[in-house]
Amino acid sequence: MNKAKIIKQEEQESPDKCLSNNVRQAIKEYFEDLDGHEASDLYELFLMQVEKPFFDVVFGHSNGNISQAAKILGLNRATLRARLRKYGIIKQI
Repeated sequence: MNKAKIIKQEEQESPDKCLSNNVRQAIKEYFEDLDGHEASDLYELFLMQVEKPFFDVVFGHSNGNISQAAKILGLNRATLRARLRKYGIIKQI
């Protein structure tokens, strides 16, 4: 499925099922919860909260096959392997 079809499909889904809307809402709630305190390192926090489960699910879907997971994600195998190690999904060698 190409990117245009994915975006069009998201637009047709109900707002609570659209990933981008859920992320938007979560970030808004994060700022509200800060209650005036300053945010810092938000990008790294976002990656840790979203990227780790994302890779975990895709890696599981590929039955632990890094090549297949990399193909699904459109990433280089070495890049994916480094990210999987970073998040402890696979062990350091």
